[in-house]
Amino acid sequence: MSSATIQTSDADSIKPFLAQFQLPKKDSHKGQNGKLFIIGGSSLFHSALIWAAETASYFADMVHASSTPDNNEILLSLKKKWQNGIVIPEGEREHYVREDDAILIGTGMMREGKESKDGKALIKHLFDLFPEKKWVIDAGALQIMNKDWLRKFKTKPLLTPHQKEFQSLFGDDILSLSREQKIKKVIQTAKEYQVILLVKCGYDIVSDGKQTVVVEGGNAGLTKGGTGDILASLAACFYTKHEGVQSAILSSYLLKLTADELFKQKKYWFNNSDIISSLPKTLSGLLG
Repeated sequence: MSSATIQTSDADSIKPFLAQFQLPKKDSHKGQNGKLFIIGGSSLFHSALIWAAETASYFADMVHASSTPDNNEILLSLKKKWQNGIVIPEGEREHYVREDDAILIGTGMMREGKESKDGKALIKHLFDLFPEKKWVIDAGALQIMNKDWLRKFKTKPLLTPHQKEFQSLFGDDILSLSREQKIKKVIQTAKEYQVILLVKCGYDIVSDGKQTVVVEGGNAGLTKGGTGDILASLAACFYTKHEGVQSAILSSYLLKLTADELFKQKKYWFNNSDIISSLPKTLSGLLG
């Protein structure tokens, strides 16, 4: 169970994963360069969905966003703060899941209470209806779903857990494990459940059970709340037009490299808005 390591301090290490990056074609039309649907948010986590949606607006042609049934406040907040996409009402969700290239679910979802129960029912309903879609599963969804639901997908979902969310979903505490033990457990889990994992351990472990890459870089400025929402959104945007492992690796690397570049200007004192607005410049630099 071997793994490769790439790091932001070594620009050559990411080149194999950039080689097949798809740039928009000159003759392409609206929607052909990625359509992403984001489902999340809650009465407590107002900003998570906005951060994810704003990130996506830079990298996907079409961005659709929808919040949980009980939370109208987030929809109003989106309309006021986010002008770069379309807010989708509850009754039209299935249409956009069907039409869009990838769906990010879980960002900002509640882990307990009525909103959590409603969210769990929604997740299972959509997974059952659309097992063939490209799903990116993040945050709250990882903490309220059942791991056995993963076995029903026809297309490998991409999961973005930190270590405690990994334990919540799979029942395995990896916090105290060594680096090599964590990598082994991630590989075994990805293989068993036929998923793509992007596990956040400071360094990121990406594996589909066959190919495994560890991404190193970034700094403690990324410990701020919301950077996981940005990462999940990046992975989902890339997954609209690329395969899953490549999407996970590129999103991890891009976020960490952006943090490295911001560190040169601001040390640790940058926020999510700084990151989101800097991501396109970082990617442009990578692609030359």
